[in-house]
Amino acid sequence: MNQRIPTKRYGFFLGTFLITLLLYVDRVCISSAKDSIGTDLNLTDIQMGWVLSAFALGYALFQVPGGALGDKYGVRKVMTTIMVLWSIFTALTGAAWNYISMLFFRFIFGAGEAGAFPNISRAAFSWVPTKERGIFQGINFSGSRLGAAFALPLVAYLIDAWGWRNIFYFFGAIGIIFAVLFYTLFSNKPEEHKALSDVEKEYIVKNRQHEVEKVGGNLPLKTVLTSKNVILAMIQYIGSNFIFFFTLTWLFPYIKAKYGLSLVTTGFYAMLPLLGGAVGNWVSGFMVDAIYKKGKWKQSRQYPATIGFVFVVIGIIASLYMDTALGAVLCLTVAIFGADMTLSPSWSFCMDIGEENSGKVSGMMNMAGNLGAFTTALAFPYLREWTGTDAPFFYVAATLGGVAIFCWSFMNPNKKLNDEI
Repeated sequence: MNQRIPTKRYGFFLGTFLITLLLYVDRVCISSAKDSIGTDLNLTDIQMGWVLSAFALGYALFQVPGGALGDKYGVRKVMTTIMVLWSIFTALTGAAWNYISMLFFRFIFGAGEAGAFPNISRAAFSWVPTKERGIFQGINFSGSRLGAAFALPLVAYLIDAWGWRNIFYFFGAIGIIFAVLFYTLFSNKPEEHKALSDVEKEYIVKNRQHEVEKVGGNLPLKTVLTSKNVILAMIQYIGSNFIFFFTLTWLFPYIKAKYGLSLVTTGFYAMLPLLGGAVGNWVSGFMVDAIYKKGKWKQSRQYPATIGFVFVVIGIIASLYMDTALGAVLCLTVAIFGADMTLSPSWSFCMDIGEENSGKVSGMMNMAGNLGAFTTALAFPYLREWTGTDAPFFYVAATLGGVAIFCWSFMNPNKKLNDEI
């Protein structure tokens, strides 16, 4: 008779879900507040584009350092520091008094958030059995989508009630509370956690990937930068982030202005693609694990990601032919459903090839993706100003989706970075 394995490790799943939920609530607040901030600080759309990009640039540039710190010093200390830093600068966003101060606060806010996902990835290497990686990543990233989705109408409502500045003070305080709870409840390794039984600890250790002692946390950056696997992962992640970041930044003001919607109504429309993204994460997570359990490690990463990018291209192109806000948003929901299908295989892939250096590897991929996000926030207003239409932006996004499909056909999770040294 098989012994029943306890499931207290799912508390780790829940914890990361809640962290990513808060991460994206803090991140998306500025989209709902865009008009209020622009009016208060006298900012043009181009200037707001730079404000949105300042976050993405800080977020991109500090991905690798944030992940490397987690690899070296342990996730518990580094992640707590990260959460405190981003929460302080969430609050300081509400204190901005002009364009330059807003740029600075959003850049440091992005730098603060940068190490979050790489450190979660590094923690997952120790905590999550290999055959549960897909669903873990699906649950993890769905938190970010649900947080952003419900924040859009909620923040729109609270702006009317409290004013935009108080929103950032409020969520900054919530973040500090989360940081204290994380430091109190989390352990770097399940072996160190007192709440887990010996049976569950043994199960996790036996079924996770094992560290390679000869390399430890000192994987040379040159090895990462010259790896074909890493380069392809970075390129495909640009395609995913380029369209997704649009939903966090310009989708709200875009449909509000184009279709003449009220603030709260726009919030409910804008949440639909993000809800689609949450579902995409769950679907992909189950697919990744189901295919992996059949002994097809490579296909368990390639198939969900490729299918996802096909949805991205179809949804983006179809949205250009819609005459109503609902039609356009539903098509973009298909696109974001597809974009988020690529997340579980992408981050699982980084753990596959990075092993105990997962923080550094996933940070590199996420850095590239968020340089794509940086471009998104600027490309939308600039392309519209140059061409007089929104269509070129969406054609660029669809093209990047096509390039990502090509990349996945050559990515191999069985080729570890430690083997390349």
